[in-house]
Amino acid sequence: MGERLVADVVVERLRAWGVGRIFGYSGDGINGFMGALRRSAEGPEFVQARHEENAAFMAVGHAKYTGQVGVVTSSQGPGAIHLLNGPYDAKLDHVPVVAIIGQQSRSVLGSGYMQEIDLLNVTKDVAAHFNQLVSSPQQVPMVIDRAFRAALAARQPTVV
Repeated sequence: MGERLVADVVVERLRAWGVGRIFGYSGDGINGFMGALRRSAEGPEFVQARHEENAAFMAVGHAKYTGQVGVVTSSQGPGAIHLLNGPYDAKLDHVPVVAIIGQQSRSVLGSGYMQEIDLLNVTKDVAAHFNQLVSSPQQVPMVIDRAFRAALAARQPTVV
């Protein structure tokens, strides 16, 4: 196997939390994560939706009917905006959901590059219990673990 990437660590943490299925709509902001999912022989399974909003509602439905944490992923910008309805449903129904949203490289944040939005401010209401931007590889295991702990403890959506 080649070099281990940050996205591979994300997938490892998801497996450690027992995630068997991730719902999402692929795009540029999460290409690394999509590659890590493809490389992982042990899963989790990726369920491709036709739209980010559909993926978010699929994750919420998964959480409601299995009792497990629902996980959704999308790219940055409009992808992140589109998935917001699902976490709002989870918030109102007290369902644990973790949303993993892509972001531009740190080197271009603040430049308006490629449909950049201020994700922390956009998601702060729906993910009031935990909403965190990962800005260094060393943060990944801790942030993913905290997102799952917060989602389960508060029965609310969280965003990474």
